[in-house]
Amino acid sequence: MMATILFVDDEAGIRSALRRLFADLPYRLLFAADAAEGLALLRANECAVIVSDVRMPGESGIELLSRARLLVPDTVRVMMSAYADLSTALNAINRCEAFRFVVKPWDDQELVEVVGDGVLRYDLQNSLRHGDEAIYRTLAQTIELKDHYTRGHCDRVVDSALAIGRRVGLSMEALTHIGHGAMLHDCGKIGVPEATLNFPGRLDNEQLDVVHRHPGWGADIARTAGMHQSTVNVILHHHEHYDGLGYPSGLAGEDIPLEARIVAVADVYDALTSDRPYRKAMPSEAALQEFMSLSGTVLDPYFVEIFIEIVKEQSSKRGAE
Repeated sequence: MMATILFVDDEAGIRSALRRLFADLPYRLLFAADAAEGLALLRANECAVIVSDVRMPGESGIELLSRARLLVPDTVRVMMSAYADLSTALNAINRCEAFRFVVKPWDDQELVEVVGDGVLRYDLQNSLRHGDEAIYRTLAQTIELKDHYTRGHCDRVVDSALAIGRRVGLSMEALTHIGHGAMLHDCGKIGVPEATLNFPGRLDNEQLDVVHRHPGWGADIARTAGMHQSTVNVILHHHEHYDGLGYPSGLAGEDIPLEARIVAVADVYDALTSDRPYRKAMPSEAALQEFMSLSGTVLDPYFVEIFIEIVKEQSSKRGAE
């Protein structure tokens, strides 16, 4: 089914430009000239994304998106404005829980990407409610397409995390939630621009701030979809560090949920042994040494030790074949 996008802007020229930009894309497009017309269209149509200007006659875009948040909470809200001041941006984030803030005049490619990411987020929230593991895998693979260097990453993290969980005797129910969390741990990357994900060097502070938000964005999606708290914990806390210097909450030691500590071990090891925009994959022996050096600082030393045993056993089996 084709996703519906609603654009709300009081300027006819802007609406015409948006119509031309999105004409050849696989979306059903709706347009409104003010907040009242926009709300009427929201009530009558299932919209995946609403993109609204801030300054309009009558109700402002912030008031419109605030009402949309209550009326259709799953619809992804994007704010667009020619007035990129801090207070407007903060209002969009705090009052409307806006997904992204786009500045006029917009960059065509950026705006198309923002709307595409919004549709993906909408589909993700709705699909997760069905609890279908095949859907989880498909969505994880779709998210990976944004980050060309992580193809297959989620599958490998799932396999490694489950191997650790089985080794320490977790229940089948706990393993199921860990598997879901590992599969979806990077779903918050929907909100991170591709140019940032694939940047071939050191990120600046602004880019890092966006990247550091992805666990929170992903956890919001999982909570909205009604996923188990253990799954949410993995998505939210897989970048916490054992020494407390990680993000987003700065948790340390066993304050970090067990399931997140397990997935962090699997995630870091795969990152070391895979190509990334800023470096090539490390050889297996060097990767293992680097991985061990993170024990007790970034990673839980107990689960590091368990995983090293698993890696060495697998290596011995391959050598014997």
